[in-house]
Amino acid sequence: MVGLVAKVKVKEGRMEEALGLFRDLLKDVRNEPGTLNYTINRDPAEPNVIYVLERYQDDAALKAHMSTPHFGAFFARMGGLLDGNPEMRVLEEVAAK
Repeated sequence: MVGLVAKVKVKEGRMEEALGLFRDLLKDVRNEPGTLNYTINRDPAEPNVIYVLERYQDDAALKAHMSTPHFGAFFARMGGLLDGNPEMRVLEEVAAK
């Protein structure tokens, strides 16, 4: 299993728009083979930050997700809402419930 954690900083006043784009993305992500879990999260202490927690069957599923047309379109639309580059960490799962 492969995990990914992304920290996405959103420009002031653009959070609802960004969350809407993420919700639209989820409609397509749900149908991706090998994508096991994909959640959009907020930390009340960081009101302009979105954390995306992702879990994939393997590296191939992660690469497939990143190369889908819907992900490319999402990222293009998100570009104007970002406050800097997203921070991403790909993780190797060593234990899970």
